[in-house]
Amino acid sequence: MDTATEPETEQIVFVTEDGVPTGETGPKLASHHEHTRLHLAFSCYVLRRSDNALLITQRALHKKVWPGVWTNSVCGHPAPGESLEDAVLRRAAYELGVPSLAGLHCVLPAYRYRTPPFQGIVENEFCPVFAAWADAEPAPNPAEVGDWRWVSWPGYTELLNDPTANVSYWAKDQFSQLKDIEPFAGLATPHSAE
Repeated sequence: MDTATEPETEQIVFVTEDGVPTGETGPKLASHHEHTRLHLAFSCYVLRRSDNALLITQRALHKKVWPGVWTNSVCGHPAPGESLEDAVLRRAAYELGVPSLAGLHCVLPAYRYRTPPFQGIVENEFCPVFAAWADAEPAPNPAEVGDWRWVSWPGYTELLNDPTANVSYWAKDQFSQLKDIEPFAGLATPHSAE
């Protein structure tokens, strides 16, 4: 699939509570509102191979859904008929400017969440969570990413626990499940990433 897919033409895949596609799709932007139907998505945490620092990103300020919030490395939606792994790789290239990821694997295959309304929009996703490693520095697409940085896992933990930080709902929600599983459970000691 073309990595330059325009958000206006992207389609999302509606799913059952168990993440099984219903056969229905909808336009990405128009499908996100106060009554967003459950649909398929993914989250990915990209670690730097040299020191296991985590890449976190701030969503661009003009994005319709959760603009300006800090979150994990990359999130997105698979296109109809696209595997989750291919969707992660496509969005990492498009959003982060990271052409390849190593060791991509699913760490939370059945993660599901629904957000409270944010500026009139509710996220409602069956959202498997992935981990991967990168060697290259990101060159983010400004249409998607407002800012970025590498942080140690303890630094990420501090960010999530800071009540004044503007962090995404799903990043906070996923953390309780991620912190005790590999590769994240082994990252509790500080690194020189910050």
